[in-house]
Amino acid sequence: MVLVESEVLFFVGFGFLVGILFGFFGLGGSFFVTPALLVLGHPAEAAVGSGLVFVFGTSLAAAVTHRSAGHIDYTLGALLILGMAAGIEAGRRVLFWLAVEGLADVVISIAYVILLAVGGVLIRRRVHRNIDVDSVERHAPPLFKRYALGRLPPRINLRSDVRISVWLVLVVGVGIGTLSGFLGVGGGFLMVPSLIYGIGISKSVAVGTDIFQIAGSSAFGSVRYLQQGAVHFSVVLPLLSGSVFGSYVGSRLTDLVDEQALMGYFAMVLLLDSVAVASKTISHAYGIQVLHDLSITLLFGTVLAVATLVVYRGGRTIYRDSAR
Repeated sequence: MVLVESEVLFFVGFGFLVGILFGFFGLGGSFFVTPALLVLGHPAEAAVGSGLVFVFGTSLAAAVTHRSAGHIDYTLGALLILGMAAGIEAGRRVLFWLAVEGLADVVISIAYVILLAVGGVLIRRRVHRNIDVDSVERHAPPLFKRYALGRLPPRINLRSDVRISVWLVLVVGVGIGTLSGFLGVGGGFLMVPSLIYGIGISKSVAVGTDIFQIAGSSAFGSVRYLQQGAVHFSVVLPLLSGSVFGSYVGSRLTDLVDEQALMGYFAMVLLLDSVAVASKTISHAYGIQVLHDLSITLLFGTVLAVATLVVYRGGRTIYRDSAR
């Protein structure tokens, strides 16, 4: 009984820390939850299914906020949900096929090693070049409009004075949805750039529409994994309860702390977590306990360190302002 209570408190605390990073950076929820469950020994399909439920829970409140702000293109969002749902189902089927073959854990772990490493490198490059994505002006025409698929009828009118092929939107949804269903991620790190630079809509509408489609598509994915018994609610519910408060704290600190100044640390977290998942994979394959301990230390230690840094910087700013 004491062990169960301790485990619940642990996941509430971890959810709180992940929530701080998600609320502050706008990224990281699914990047941390699914790898954490993999490192703790949960089967790959349960880690992915639980990750999708976590993504669904964290996206609901954000979707309501963007709805009230008028940032959602519902026509585009509905098409993306259709495409994402088809992709999620495809990714889910591949994952369960790998599970039957006994390859799911190693394949998903390797995929996360690559995903986290690539994400960390790209963010580090952005920080090194001092590029603020929000302020980049797009002088070139949207990328996807250069291809015939973008002009293929039927075409629809979107917000931001954009006219685009229905088939292009569906292809984007299916492609990113397959990754979402396979890895349990929301896909926003790919979808938002695709909508802004590929299709050409404004950043605010891209973010709002993406969160809207994440709420819809992850709901579908959650149900499909739940039907397979691949959702561990004993883990997801404590994570969500902690992340609600953490995301509130993180979002409140965005006005007090320069996000760009801490993006380098966030990139380092992703890189170290890539090492953590790699260490877990090797330790499980060869029974090396020290690598298993290293993976747990890296994964949870880095999240704790950066979340603490964010709170410390915010608290220091509040103290300085109150002392003036």
